[in-house]
Amino acid sequence: MKIQDWPLHERPREKLLQFGSQTLSDAELLAILINTGIKGQSAVELARNAINQFGSVQALLFASQPQLLKLPGLGKAKFALLQACTELFKRGLAEKLRQQDSFTSADTASDYLRAQLSQQKREVFAMLMLDSQHQLIAYREMFKGTINSAAVYPRELVKQAMDDNAAAVILAHNHPSGVAEPSQADIQITQRIKQAFALVDVTVLDHFVIGHSCAVSFAQRGLL
Repeated sequence: MKIQDWPLHERPREKLLQFGSQTLSDAELLAILINTGIKGQSAVELARNAINQFGSVQALLFASQPQLLKLPGLGKAKFALLQACTELFKRGLAEKLRQQDSFTSADTASDYLRAQLSQQKREVFAMLMLDSQHQLIAYREMFKGTINSAAVYPRELVKQAMDDNAAAVILAHNHPSGVAEPSQADIQITQRIKQAFALVDVTVLDHFVIGHSCAVSFAQRGLL
């Protein structure tokens, strides 16, 4: 049955307008973006199957174009729409970090870094460059490695911070395995980086390790 044939209060778009977006399931929200189904499948069924195929909404939103185009009913236009929505979400989080203290807004910083790094297939080491008010100047991906490691050079981090005129930084890297627990090597390199930045009077506020569904803060763990 087509969505147009459903009772009005069950149609995703009408349901959202009447009761709010929080009342919709993941599949219903995605169906609004997908907009149209295919023969034998409504947009909601198509959305539900897509989420099941990728295992989560997040994995679907960060899927590559070739991955998404393998699914029936999801062509280039729908891929472009999903990418646009994902990028707007990232930019909205970045806007928050530019308007408030990134250190006291740890949840916002964590959410932003998870959006940037949680679905990376290789390990990526990044930094949030912050001004003297701890507001965001820029997000920089500094080093990319393999599925389980990335070479990190403190000298290059300091050089970039100087170029950005940063007064403080927040470090971050992902674990492609999905497990966000810091390793001993993570702790050691963080101390080396902190010492390097101390020489130029730049504060390392935190270091986040990003997994698939969570982030671990060095500051909260007492590891800085």
